[in-house]
Amino acid sequence: MMTYYHGNQTGGIPGVLPGPPPNPPNGYYWWESGAMWGSLIDYWHYTGDSSYNDVIEAGIQWQVGEHDDMMPSNWSQSMGNDDQGFWGMTAMTAAETNFQNPPSSQPSWLSLAQAVFNTQATRLAIETICGGGLRWQVYQYLTGYDYKNSIANGCFFNLGARLARYTNNATYADRAEETWNWITNVGLMDANYNIYDGAHIETNCTDINKIQFSYNMGVWLLGAANMYNYTNGSAIWEQRVNSLLNATFNVFFPDNIAYEVACESKLTCTTDMFSFKAYLTRWLAQTTFLAPWTRALIMPKLRASAIAAAQQCSGGTNGRTCGLSWSKGSVWDGTQGVGQQMAAMSVIFTNLLLLQAVGAPLTNATGGTSSGNPNAGSQSVANPEAIKPATQGDRVGAGILTTLMLVSATGMFGWMSI
Repeated sequence: MMTYYHGNQTGGIPGVLPGPPPNPPNGYYWWESGAMWGSLIDYWHYTGDSSYNDVIEAGIQWQVGEHDDMMPSNWSQSMGNDDQGFWGMTAMTAAETNFQNPPSSQPSWLSLAQAVFNTQATRLAIETICGGGLRWQVYQYLTGYDYKNSIANGCFFNLGARLARYTNNATYADRAEETWNWITNVGLMDANYNIYDGAHIETNCTDINKIQFSYNMGVWLLGAANMYNYTNGSAIWEQRVNSLLNATFNVFFPDNIAYEVACESKLTCTTDMFSFKAYLTRWLAQTTFLAPWTRALIMPKLRASAIAAAQQCSGGTNGRTCGLSWSKGSVWDGTQGVGQQMAAMSVIFTNLLLLQAVGAPLTNATGGTSSGNPNAGSQSVANPEAIKPATQGDRVGAGILTTLMLVSATGMFGWMSI
């Protein structure tokens, strides 16, 4: 996976993978870089291999933005709430695992997670259309600003639940509960706990796009498990964890092997989608610490998936490039990239929790050392640069970037939703 990263080399940009598309054509959006660092923090946590830790720390800190809120202006032309949310969840993972703390002159991991949550809570407070809910995109000039989706709101829910548990602050839990109520009321999570992609504000969020992605299940499941743990085992959150887990298994684990139902059968996945199973498997593993009864249910699936993923890592000129199609066994599917490598790496290292002592996510009462700042992100809210109207050049650039992404996916999304 790290052969794709050049940010620690001369001429590279620290913290980010090559991209965004179409420059280079096989490039990556900013959010996936943040997700990759989260996977590597967990890699260190599970294996004890610290050889990448300095690169991880430097990469994250380089991308915190001018106001320490994971919103660098260089990426304003593609800034989604989910993009910022993934970087925030990576910072939260660093706090929960006691990943090496940055110098005091730089923002702490916990404060970065709090800044992401606070800036998104501010945006959420003014939303009335569709009864609330975060929009997909942050800025009005971006394509998708009129769309409210499960992953943006799932990142917010996930962060709120984890911050509540880490800090024992009920305010975070209250906002997480409100977000859960919103997604169920609006219908993006149905009565069977299937989670759908999103809907447009022009229809008051009634035109639900029923495509399903594995990372949506993972992000909501881990948030629910944190709420169960935070509430000391409340019956309602236990039921929600069980129901989400059942829906996850029913949709995304045919034959006990993780499968990206939206695109894997014909390998029509976008670059982003190739990485989704990485987050699903990591978050399933983390759920076993927070809702312990789930371990007996989850680990057989992660074991079968890890064996299958390892067999699929048999391609390329080096004979060990990983594909996405784990259910195809040792017949490499011909795809390659950061997402495929990250997904295989993640599902394999999660199995180490069966073989050695891997610590549960920490809190500030159980040994977590990252110092927080409840007011983190307040400067970004007051920052006029964050809300200034877009120039014509901004709109043109954003339109080109987002249109290229959306055109490639619209046709597939349309028939899948039907």
